[in-house]
Amino acid sequence: MTESEEITEIRRAVQALCAEFPGEYWREKDRDRAYPGEFVDALTKSGFLAALIPEEFGGSGLSLDAAAVIMEEIQAAGCNGASAHAQMYIMNTLLRYGSAEQKAKYLPGIADGSLRLQAFGVSEPTSGTDTLSLRTVAVRDGDEYVVNGQKIWTSRAEYSDLMLLLARTTPRDQVKSKTEGLSIFLVDMREVVGKGMTIKPIRTMMNHSTTEVFFDDMRIPASALIGEEGKGFRYILSGMNAERILIAAECVGDAKWFIQKASDYAKDRSVFARPIGQNQGVQFPIARCYAQMRAAELMVHHAAQVYDQGGNPGEEANMAKLLASEASWAAADMCVQTHGGFGFAEEYDVERKFREARLYTVAPISTNLILSYLAEHVLGLPRSY
Repeated sequence: MTESEEITEIRRAVQALCAEFPGEYWREKDRDRAYPGEFVDALTKSGFLAALIPEEFGGSGLSLDAAAVIMEEIQAAGCNGASAHAQMYIMNTLLRYGSAEQKAKYLPGIADGSLRLQAFGVSEPTSGTDTLSLRTVAVRDGDEYVVNGQKIWTSRAEYSDLMLLLARTTPRDQVKSKTEGLSIFLVDMREVVGKGMTIKPIRTMMNHSTTEVFFDDMRIPASALIGEEGKGFRYILSGMNAERILIAAECVGDAKWFIQKASDYAKDRSVFARPIGQNQGVQFPIARCYAQMRAAELMVHHAAQVYDQGGNPGEEANMAKLLASEASWAAADMCVQTHGGFGFAEEYDVERKFREARLYTVAPISTNLILSYLAEHVLGLPRSY
């Protein structure tokens, strides 16, 4: 796969930045369940988190394919892009459907780092990935909306200034199509935390800074609405494609890290007076993971290119996410097996990355739902749910 000099330079720049945040940094954050603010600040100052923001608003105006390379290299360096990746994919909704006033008000601050757009309020305890069944409601009251409900798995809410929020504005029994009646809002969290919005951290097996968020008569200005009322579900679909492509790129980066880590260890570790990497029982799993990773990598960049060309990459984005998350998890398991007991030792970083990699066959969409999508929308099989 031949890359442009621009992409090659982006890879070098991200690698150089990530070298300033070695394993010790991530182990400490993981132990303390602390947000890697210094890393996020460095990404912001470098302009990487503003990759998709047009130059007129202070961003880099790069393609999604270039943004995918940024996220891939972060993971391949052993860092954790989950601390900041939402700012990439949430951006799509604001860029495509936000008003000129909203873009002028928020994009320059997001680009220079004075504002963080890191929180995406979609999932709920009772609906999960059945987004159309969400119960959070926003009712128009003059020049405001009053919001009531709850979101879960809203990562980085404690470290974000802005939240992209999906809520129902028309009752489900009053719309012609179940995809109607949902609206998107850009909420300034600085104005509502403690005034109708409550954030509660959720401790998980990895350091993901995730939370549940409660809305109790939270009032937001009507100007927070993005696009037309009731069209929010359609707006977030293209954003979800971007999300899946970028997450898939992260998975490719993780797989590269595991493969390199295992290869290096297999060359250096000697048992029975020979490197363990000389044994086909060790070689073959590493080689197979490499083949899986390369196939997923090609799918990721193909999906990003379809997106950049203005297409609807629903099929490609879902396949990229499926293949890359499975390649990453296979490489994680292989890396632990290659290291043996040392794979469980904190100092090798394998166990941390192993825990982090496990997330992506479940979120942001599970493998089974991707298979259902492909079966129904690509292969024409009967709808299963």
